[in-house]
Amino acid sequence: MINSVRNTVLAIINKNNYGYLSPNDFNLFAKQAQLDLFDEYFFQYNQQINEENARLSGTGYADLKKGYEEVIDTFSVTSNLTQSAANIYFLPSDATTGSDYYLINEIRCSTGGVYKGIAETVSNSKITLLNNSLLTAPSIVYPAYTQEADKVTIYPVSFNGANDVASQYIRYPKDPKWTFTTILNGDPLFDQSQSDYQDFELPIDDGNDLVSKILQYAGISIREGDVFKFGQVEEQMQNKEQ
Repeated sequence: MINSVRNTVLAIINKNNYGYLSPNDFNLFAKQAQLDLFDEYFFQYNQQINEENARLSGTGYADLKKGYEEVIDTFSVTSNLTQSAANIYFLPSDATTGSDYYLINEIRCSTGGVYKGIAETVSNSKITLLNNSLLTAPSIVYPAYTQEADKVTIYPVSFNGANDVASQYIRYPKDPKWTFTTILNGDPLFDQSQSDYQDFELPIDDGNDLVSKILQYAGISIREGDVFKFGQVEEQMQNKEQ
């Protein structure tokens, strides 16, 4: 999809000789455009939940919430967390799990390979109070965790093994990268066989939205108001159709 999106963007920019968009600039704008649309999925999902609660949503093929769930779930990852010290574990990142997290859905605790339960998130200001109470102290069956910087601390401290804690989270999409080889006349030629090639991770029907957003960033970069406005109008038209 990334080559099709780039060709469309270049065709629109070159139509009136607005300027040249280098592969590096395109990749930067493509990354930001994908992140923008990725964020919008969560806002749209929330809106559909509100409409469902108000009995304004459809069912079957008209169930838009289900469609948003399916897209978001493609970014779902379940992975063991890397242990920092005792009952302290690193949150998902490129260095630990291979991908940065957008949001944490669950922290799952096990002992000796036996699943025990989902840890409840607790604020740092309350964990001491909870631990000092016989009634509310986290237990093996009802664990809890606090978060600080890039780490989580699991309670009780008996969860302290290298494979005791896992997380189910939504990761960020991978940075798109249009890769190429240079031919004799100097123009870059698309080459997806490159080791660092990465296509967009959004659905194909987001192609028009990606084009619109990239055009807006490109218009700002080459200081062409017409390009920015074109992308803005296209985005508004896409939003009306949703």
